[in-house]
Amino acid sequence: MSLFHEHRYWSSKAWMGVIFFLSVSDASAALYERPKERVPLPSPIGYVSDHAQVVDDTWKERIRSVCTDLEKKSGVEMVIVTVPTIKPYPSAREYADALYQKWQIGSTQQEHGLMVLVAVEERQAAMALGRRMFPVITPTVRDDVGHTYLQPAIERGQFGEGLYRAAVALATPAQEVRLDTPTRPRIKGLGVWITLGTTIAIVAFFWMISRPDLRHPYRRIQNGEYWGTGQGGFGGNWGGFGGGTSGESWR
Repeated sequence: MSLFHEHRYWSSKAWMGVIFFLSVSDASAALYERPKERVPLPSPIGYVSDHAQVVDDTWKERIRSVCTDLEKKSGVEMVIVTVPTIKPYPSAREYADALYQKWQIGSTQQEHGLMVLVAVEERQAAMALGRRMFPVITPTVRDDVGHTYLQPAIERGQFGEGLYRAAVALATPAQEVRLDTPTRPRIKGLGVWITLGTTIAIVAFFWMISRPDLRHPYRRIQNGEYWGTGQGGFGGNWGGFGGGTSGESWR
């Protein structure tokens, strides 16, 4: 879908001769139906593949930081690319599709990838993204990023700042995506019951070992008569608790 229309002359309705294409690539199908390259395509050189050499080091580092943080948080791989020209491809959209497929951007069968492409000579920009990115990088988001950041960047030649701001604007919704990870089946509340059962077992164990009378084979001991065996306990009759209580009285 074309967002910007190319005009030969400057006019109030023109956007300074800038063309912006939005390319939405179905990554899973691309793996099996990859078209032959019309010309050798460049190789990736990192999150910021500045083949046109229009982004200075400061902006490269800032863009790289955004892309790194996004991939750590969500697993989404975002790549920013500039090329001198897209020839002989007729549009940045087709070039972006071919590059996305060749570089295999994103993990899980390229479904979690996002690429922003700027062609300097043709003054065109395009996006390519994997299928799982559709719900968050919506047409509205792409239109807004194109009009607000990429178009002015190409018009003014401020590629570094424009691409950085575009990367930030795209990373904000993209971080809501999470890679599917297999999870082990869990019984709801099982951990709580295990903890509770373990605690009860430990308390019962210590209580049992602190009451040897409960393990005595004779009923008198089990009934709490351990201290009144008729042998005077602790060296004689015990007259504690106000007197009158002796070992002999418990017989």
